[in-house]
Amino acid sequence: MTRLADVATDDQTPWGRVDDDGTVYVREADGERAVGQYPDATPAEAIAYFERKYVELAGQVSLLEQRVRGGAPARDVSKAIAHLTASVSGANAVGDLASLTARLAKLGGSVGELTQKQSAEAKAAVNDAIAAREKLVGEAEALAAQDPAKAQWKQVSSQLDSLFARWQTHQQDGPRLPKSEGDELWKRFRAARTTIETQRKAFFAELDGTHREARTRKQELVDKAEALASKGTAAIPDYRRLLDEWKAAGRAGKKVDDALWARFKAAGDVLYAVKAEVDAQENIEFTANLEQKLALLTEAEKLLTATDRVAAKDTLLSIQRRWDALGKVPRDAMKSTEDRMRKVEAAVRKLDEDHWIRSNPEKQARSDGLASQLTSAIEKLEKELAAAQAAGDARKVADAEEALAARKIWLDALGS
Repeated sequence: MTRLADVATDDQTPWGRVDDDGTVYVREADGERAVGQYPDATPAEAIAYFERKYVELAGQVSLLEQRVRGGAPARDVSKAIAHLTASVSGANAVGDLASLTARLAKLGGSVGELTQKQSAEAKAAVNDAIAAREKLVGEAEALAAQDPAKAQWKQVSSQLDSLFARWQTHQQDGPRLPKSEGDELWKRFRAARTTIETQRKAFFAELDGTHREARTRKQELVDKAEALASKGTAAIPDYRRLLDEWKAAGRAGKKVDDALWARFKAAGDVLYAVKAEVDAQENIEFTANLEQKLALLTEAEKLLTATDRVAAKDTLLSIQRRWDALGKVPRDAMKSTEDRMRKVEAAVRKLDEDHWIRSNPEKQARSDGLASQLTSAIEKLEKELAAAQAAGDARKVADAEEALAARKIWLDALGS
């Protein structure tokens, strides 16, 4: 290997050289400066070693420039500039150190602008964060201001949990707020949250008390309903009264309500099952009655056109006796058959009422008196008409004819 001492003095680079004893120098504006030696190497290797030192420094400056362009925190940039400036000044490296120093100085000049820009951005971010926290506080306070009696607590709790999760996200990911403002917002949020929790606990405590009362009452009703099973259909009115009390007893909570209702309904089903059996048996027995009553209805409905009230009353009385003797009909036919019979009874009753109206002595007397008056009036008007005709008085003739026609109409009405 060729040693440094054997190399010619013209083996050098624009920014440095190696002398005969192997010392490497860097060229600067005010002259040369020894940067070190690289033993047991050629001049090119020695120069290359110290050039690599320069390249490392230049890389660090370039990286810092990129960080500034990327908006790195001004405080970190300022520290990095100071550190690199000290490293470049008097660096044991071969290269254009002056240009690195100039680039660092330029970066130092931009730190002020970067600081101002980042300060404005940080202030805007803080303002936005305060506004966001204010919104969360407002939503929490709005929830707390609701009427507890009307609140849907499952929904309110879900909304409150969501608000708190958003608050925590803002704390973790957002900028740090000024202590006074941050503490005041948290104080308001926490107060709203406490109010909601207190109201919720009070609501459910009251609800639990109401549920306990309803549960006790409904358990009593279930016991009473189950005790009716041995009484059969006669207990159905009692069961219906218990059902009215059940509806008024309030809620005992879905799970408990469902279980108690299942027992209460089962007790009623026992009674209604017995009733269904009785009704089915009665329907079989009553079907024959229905056929006979339908035959009676056919006979009775002939009276709808009767005019002889006495005969109609006698016939209806005979039909009614046979009707009552037949007994019940199936439930689903009861209303229609009874309605048809009521219609016949109403028609016969009207015959009797019409006869009474016509034969009423007082009314007859009034009619006779009025008829007498009308007859006298007609006779008088006929004389007046004759006189008017004889006199040729057309107006009196017309008046007399009109009055005479009216009285005759009234008299005819009385006679009808």
